[in-house]
Amino acid sequence: MDTTVTTGEEQNVWGGGNEPLGASYGKMMMWFFIVSDALTFSGFLCAYGFSRFKFIETWPIADEVFTHVPFFHGNYPMIYVAFMTFILIMSSVTMVLAVDAGHKMQKNKVIWYMFLTIIGGAIFVGSQAWEWNTFIKGDHGALETKGGRILQFVDAKSGEHVAIADFSKVIAGEREQHERKNGIWFMQEGSLPTYTVNEVVEGFKANPNILIRVENKDEKGHKIVLSREESLKKIADASQVVEGANLIHNEYGSRLFADFFFFITGFHGFHVFSGVVINIIIFFNVILGTYEKRRSYEMVEKVGLYWHFVDLVWVFVFTFFYLV
Repeated sequence: MDTTVTTGEEQNVWGGGNEPLGASYGKMMMWFFIVSDALTFSGFLCAYGFSRFKFIETWPIADEVFTHVPFFHGNYPMIYVAFMTFILIMSSVTMVLAVDAGHKMQKNKVIWYMFLTIIGGAIFVGSQAWEWNTFIKGDHGALETKGGRILQFVDAKSGEHVAIADFSKVIAGEREQHERKNGIWFMQEGSLPTYTVNEVVEGFKANPNILIRVENKDEKGHKIVLSREESLKKIADASQVVEGANLIHNEYGSRLFADFFFFITGFHGFHVFSGVVINIIIFFNVILGTYEKRRSYEMVEKVGLYWHFVDLVWVFVFTFFYLV
């Protein structure tokens, strides 16, 4: 009977023990967390993809929603979102450099690169907060029908999106009872839109160059624009004015789009914010020389794993939500 001889080197490789594959306990736990969190994000993105393709005909077009850039007026599709993505990816690069400097015990370089990483993360979180604010406030406004469909307005000649503020007709005395001084606004009603349905309808009828654009798309993937006659018939179904987006109404189209936007980007934004806070703590520990005394910058490496994961998740969110 043959006997298998196992060398001491093979026993060390496959023996396991307290540090499988040579990884410390802290790194192993970080990897467990990343894998579990990746499964969570995967579930969210799969749910988003399922909902989008189920309602593909009425799903908002990202290029028509995310068109704003701070301090600039105009239509800049996806420009600012691309800037946010670039900043987050660059912060991942600086984190790699910080980890590499830690391996070489170069304290000053670790401080510098971690500082740049924190700045990049803070810019991203601030940009996402601004994007949320813009998305909630809205830009053009729309009408919602009794069946929950969104009616947007476009110029008949140029085809450009038109804001309801550009053509709505102010009707004297229409909203006097809703003023703050009368108390009704506080007791019986929520926040009111800038214009009433009647003011938008009357303004629409007085402007023959304005047409209605519905949620549905044509064969080329563009929103369908109704004729003037069809628009006049469609606007008769309007029940309320919608400005911006929230969990109940969405001027850009399907309410599910806003629900997923707030939930997925908010969940990711919380991860980035948490990463910035953790990076700040590690940053001050580096300055105080905590890891220099330990002769190990493993904590920088562990928080670096988390930061790279957050960046990678955003690549998928950016692809699914904004590009596809």
